[in-house]
Amino acid sequence: MRVRVLDTIERRARQFRSRKEIWPLRVPREPIPFDDIVREALPDDYRRFDPTTLRARSLLNLRWDDGNVWDAWVIALPSGLKIFCDWDGHENRVLASGRRDAEGVDTDRFFLELLSESAGEHFGIETSGLAPSRVRSSIASRAFLVDVFVNLFEVAGTEASVREDLAALGDRPQDTGGGSDFRADVERWLGVVLR
Repeated sequence: MRVRVLDTIERRARQFRSRKEIWPLRVPREPIPFDDIVREALPDDYRRFDPTTLRARSLLNLRWDDGNVWDAWVIALPSGLKIFCDWDGHENRVLASGRRDAEGVDTDRFFLELLSESAGEHFGIETSGLAPSRVRSSIASRAFLVDVFVNLFEVAGTEASVREDLAALGDRPQDTGGGSDFRADVERWLGVVLR
């Protein structure tokens, strides 16, 4: 069952398109519900297949106090292709594909950069709302994660929720003379929420 699903994913990924601003990643016209892929691969057995068994790793896991969750995760195909997916607590979707470290580009990091710089728009999703209360990531570089969240919060317009979270913890925004330094705020916020 697993092999049939992986073959179907690879066949679908060959149809993804690239654009100058996201190269070397490629994207489908719109996110593909993982259930559609499983039904295509396993028409009679699709209910028995768990897509999480294909996960190579989670890139970024976000959780909120109200129980909402969002996860960006990767499937590593035997051909060397990586499939970037997300899960919103209800549905898994395929968002993009890319070769393992294509031409010196760490595609895991590049995917997260593009995601944050466009608030998900490059991949047909939209991010908005409050800053998460818990963050986990397989990316070890805290400086990189700070950059990702600074971009994401600024593009999505959710800077105020980070500052509100810090204020609730008794932390005040850093004043650099010309106003608050949002990067410093995100560094302190990430220090609290990163697990």
